[in-house]
Amino acid sequence: MSKTFYVTTPIYYVNDVPHIGHAYTTLACDVIARYKRARGYDVAFLTGTDEHGQKVETAAKANGETPLELADRVVKRFQALWTKLNISNTDFIRTTQERHKHTVQEQFKAIEAKGDIYLGEYEDWYCTPCETFWTETQLLDGNCPDCGRPTTKLKEESYFFRMSKYQDQLLKHIEDNPDFIQPKSRRNEILSFVREGLRDLSISRTSFSWGIPAPGNEKHVIYVWFDALTNYISALDYPEDQNGNFAKYWPATHVIGKDILRFHAVYWPTFLMAAGLPLPEKVFAHGWWTVEGQKMSKSLRNVVEPNMLIDKYGVDSIRYFLLREVPFGLDGDFSHNALIHRINSDLANDLGNLVSRSTAMLNKYFKGELPTPDKGNETDQALIDIFATNIIKIDSLLSDLAFNKTLIAIWELISAGNKYIDETAPWALAKDPEQRQRLSTVIYNLLESIRIIALIVAPFMPDTGKKILQILGCDSDNPTLDGQDQWGGLKPGTTIEKAAPLFPRIETE
Repeated sequence: MSKTFYVTTPIYYVNDVPHIGHAYTTLACDVIARYKRARGYDVAFLTGTDEHGQKVETAAKANGETPLELADRVVKRFQALWTKLNISNTDFIRTTQERHKHTVQEQFKAIEAKGDIYLGEYEDWYCTPCETFWTETQLLDGNCPDCGRPTTKLKEESYFFRMSKYQDQLLKHIEDNPDFIQPKSRRNEILSFVREGLRDLSISRTSFSWGIPAPGNEKHVIYVWFDALTNYISALDYPEDQNGNFAKYWPATHVIGKDILRFHAVYWPTFLMAAGLPLPEKVFAHGWWTVEGQKMSKSLRNVVEPNMLIDKYGVDSIRYFLLREVPFGLDGDFSHNALIHRINSDLANDLGNLVSRSTAMLNKYFKGELPTPDKGNETDQALIDIFATNIIKIDSLLSDLAFNKTLIAIWELISAGNKYIDETAPWALAKDPEQRQRLSTVIYNLLESIRIIALIVAPFMPDTGKKILQILGCDSDNPTLDGQDQWGGLKPGTTIEKAAPLFPRIETE
């Protein structure tokens, strides 16, 4: 049976313009999906859009279009950005698709039949922008504690989900599975929230109509989180295909922003418990990006637009920067200076230089034909050993979604390659005919180290990985790490041309 892996982004709200936060989450999922594929896993990678709710209905009305027309228009922005960012998702779910509506209604019926959904009346303070109800005590000066905007008192008939019933079961699951919610700080946050006591959850609305009708009571629309969160299983054709994709891929690793942690770590697991389904493998909540030290907001006009960044700096530079700059799970600050510094030092100086120096020396000393290495010495062995050690380390770091630590470990290999050039001084060896065999070994080792670096950097920077493998005459279309990450994979006699600079330096004004 093949190894499987299922990773998801949250589904992005169509009332938003894609920004750096969306790109960050999707990119993290893409890297782990690409890495797992290279390790021989059968990977399902899901992203998509959340298209229902009052905000969409209101915005569409203001634009003189139907909610679906608005969604159809906006969804293209997300899809185009993922293509541009080189995202390798295997599916794209929209909550307006029939397959999704069907699963949501089936899920509703199954939980209702169990007695865990009941009709009641809801009264509380409602924040329309956040689509969240708050109790009187949670308000800050009468305003929403999340976004600070005014709330309105709403009272309406509503279906409720008996979330309170699953409090102890959820608590036990979180305590018994330390890796279920990550990072640790977020896990502690959820533990204290659950210990304070769970209330039953309102899961329908009658005050607007843009959504999935409640089965058997069409004046109710199934409310945002019960609808939205179900996408992770509706994409696997649940409940029809329980022995197909659902059995094959579920449970998932959910990668989300910390602002929606409670919905993924409390609401979603309790819905699944009520439906008798396995809980997600892992919920990882990453931090937020600020811009030049300030919170991103439309009013400050400092929302970083990913399309513009890609056009200016190149897709792989952006992919590298976002995952290298900040430990995954913490908040980060975006600045153009930091980005330019990373491109010039890490990409142009370290990686780019290693590739161009090594291929230039091969062409200068061996006319571009890869020589056969000899039995090496201690210096060679030290280089080979650091590759063996770091590849094991990288596998474990990526399983923990520690992207920036992974890149640090990859860059240790690049530094080792550059240090090896300084230690072995090929230009000195080339002057001595007696040292011809030693020079052959040194040049071979350099090119072989570049091959392995290209394979492990490819999940982060697919175009760069592919370009380096093409320069080396290796298979660049389906780079696999299984068996290919061992030393000695490059065949002597291969013709390799001198590489053009991979990352031209950026001159700052």
